[in-house]
Amino acid sequence: MKPYNINVVEIETLQTISDRLALNKIFEKAKSTIVNGEVVTLSRKLNTASVQRFDTITTLDDLEQYRKSVFKYL
Repeated sequence: MKPYNINVVEIETLQTISDRLALNKIFEKAKSTIVNGEVVTLSRKLNTASVQRFDTITTLDDLEQYRKSVFKYL
C-alpha cells in the first residue's frame, strides 16, 4: 500500500455540506493506510495547482484526534 493524502480543502467542503458518509470513507481509507504501515499526509491544494503538505499522521490515535476535530464542526 502507498501513503494516503488527505486534501483539507475537500474536508472543509464536505464539512460545509455535512456529508458525513464521504468524510467517513476518507477516514476509513486513512485508517486502513495506517494499519498497513504507511503514513497519511494532510495537504492543501492551492489554486496554482501546487500542493502544500503541512502534517503527517502516523498513528491511529493521531488520526482519531484529527477525525474528532473534523466532526466537531458538523
